[in-house]
Amino acid sequence: MILTHPNCLNAPPLFRYASSESLRRIYPMRISSLAAASTTISKAATQLENKDLIIQSKSNSAMEQLDIERGVCVPFRKYTPETVRTKVLESRGAVLSLLLRGVEIVWSLGLYWSTLMYDCLVGRDEEVVPYRARQLRNLLCDLGPSFIKAGQVLSTRPDIIREDYMNELCILQDDVPPFPNQVAFNIMEEELGQPLETVFSKISSKTIAAASLGQVYKATLRANGEDVAIKVQRPEIEPIIYRDLFLFRTLASFLNGISLQKLGCNAELIVDEFGEKLLEELDYTLEAGNIEDFLENFKDDPTVKIPRVYRKLSGSRVLVMEWIDGIRCTDPQAIKTAGIDVEGFLTVGVSAALQQLLEFGLFHGDPHPGNLFAMRDGRIAYVDFGNVAVLSQQNKQILIDAVVHAVNEDYAEMANDFTRLGFLAPGTDVSPIIPALEAIWQNSVGKGLADFNFRSVTGKFNQLVYNYPIRIPERFSLVIRSLLTQEGICFTLQPDFKFLEVAYPYVAKRLLTDPNPALRERLIQVLFKDDSFQWKRLENLIVLAKENVSKMSSNPALQVKDRQTSRKWQLKRKLDLTDTIKDGARLFCVDEGIRRQLLLALTEDSKLHIQELVDVYRLVEDQIDFPSVAREVVQDFPAVVRDIMLSWSNSVLSDK
Repeated sequence: MILTHPNCLNAPPLFRYASSESLRRIYPMRISSLAAASTTISKAATQLENKDLIIQSKSNSAMEQLDIERGVCVPFRKYTPETVRTKVLESRGAVLSLLLRGVEIVWSLGLYWSTLMYDCLVGRDEEVVPYRARQLRNLLCDLGPSFIKAGQVLSTRPDIIREDYMNELCILQDDVPPFPNQVAFNIMEEELGQPLETVFSKISSKTIAAASLGQVYKATLRANGEDVAIKVQRPEIEPIIYRDLFLFRTLASFLNGISLQKLGCNAELIVDEFGEKLLEELDYTLEAGNIEDFLENFKDDPTVKIPRVYRKLSGSRVLVMEWIDGIRCTDPQAIKTAGIDVEGFLTVGVSAALQQLLEFGLFHGDPHPGNLFAMRDGRIAYVDFGNVAVLSQQNKQILIDAVVHAVNEDYAEMANDFTRLGFLAPGTDVSPIIPALEAIWQNSVGKGLADFNFRSVTGKFNQLVYNYPIRIPERFSLVIRSLLTQEGICFTLQPDFKFLEVAYPYVAKRLLTDPNPALRERLIQVLFKDDSFQWKRLENLIVLAKENVSKMSSNPALQVKDRQTSRKWQLKRKLDLTDTIKDGARLFCVDEGIRRQLLLALTEDSKLHIQELVDVYRLVEDQIDFPSVAREVVQDFPAVVRDIMLSWSNSVLSDK
């Protein structure tokens, strides 16, 4: 549980390590040649008994780098390179099994590589890209669950694979053949320790959904008649995953030099990211914990539905959850027929996603259309919590910084934010990236929020990370995929939907009202540009924040029957600026720099900005309970006086 915690002859057209620019243009992936892969696998197979094959200090350093980047504590780790090695080599036939699997992989991928080489030599590389991308997807399916998961990961990694192949691999997300029902039912009985008939009065004869690691059935509990979803893991999948991870990492150890040059990190680190997440998904007890964490995060939010988990009926290979009776988000007609306000529902969905990203730090990593539902009362429902992204408090604050730097058009600092987030190796020269960032952002928002398209920005960003030594950390690749998927769902339901017109009001409200003082410090950065106070920007923030509150308050899901909950949410139907005003007053009294800036703001251009103050007051007068603010200020007065005295004494001592 995580607490927040070459040339054309030896590089196939599948890979992006050619010296020729014309070849590089058609390479979908940034990994070295399969010819080299074949050699390294055979070498590794002859050295499996050598204890120095996997040097513990090197593997530890890769895992330590991941922990440092994430800024989270991992008290129990299912994945380490040593654990994988031990699991794979514990049986007598391990070496033979690895050799056979290595031959299968090299043979299958080698045939595919040879077709790409032929395309390159005859000059038809671009015209057959859709067919070759489809061929790659089918090949990954044939090679088994590890490669399906690898394909799913590659579909979110523009730093490794080109965009047209990424789009094809996205189909792997939920288009996987199921395994036989009887096998699934046997696994259920093994985990339950009793016949299915004693627990379920009814169970579906067909799978509701099938994925790379498991599949889902609908059933009815015999005890209370409630409908549930049963997620069952694919049979004998764990040894296969461990074996393939061992081969992946062995190959990666030979590719560190190339990876450092092209991505700025060891190839082993990328495999470790992938392996860690994959083994977490294999343990359904961890997914049950994720569900409970999401339930806790959204417990007071009547606009979001998270299914309950039945712990007593669940295990490491079977997960029983509350059945969600909702409408697929890709069925706009059904949503409209149900009387759901589409615009209100989309506002709820975007706000819920931003809450996960910027507030909770626990983010649903796979919100594809099969995992998101519209409830008939206007709520949005999430299912499938095996793949989540965990963001530390530091990560969240850096993301807010990046938004602030974008608003202030400070592209040098935005580039530095990439280093702080782990996209760039420490010490990397960011100066070549700054003009590219400026071009991407200004071209995307130059016409205003109404014309902003997240997918177009991501497409340009994909080209940036593909051309520079930028690595997208796994957690952020999940975030990007999630936001892209949800924007796609929004466009399906409402073709003229403007993503930023919902996202910006939410961010504005967060800057103005968040209880975290560190975030309100970012508000000051937004309000000052080149030491000049941005009065119009403050007004826009307030207008946008009020708009977010208004849209959220109009959602039918807030019309709850429970009076206590209604009163609680009634308070949130206004823009509560009490803490912001209180903190602003404290900063004005304590911080001499802020006090000087604000006084200068009032007298800029040799005039008193009284009218601007009046305009701001008119925007917030109906949102503020002034008696309540006065009480808060009086109660906080002793602490403010203490801080003023401390600030004064510090300034006196520093002068001496």
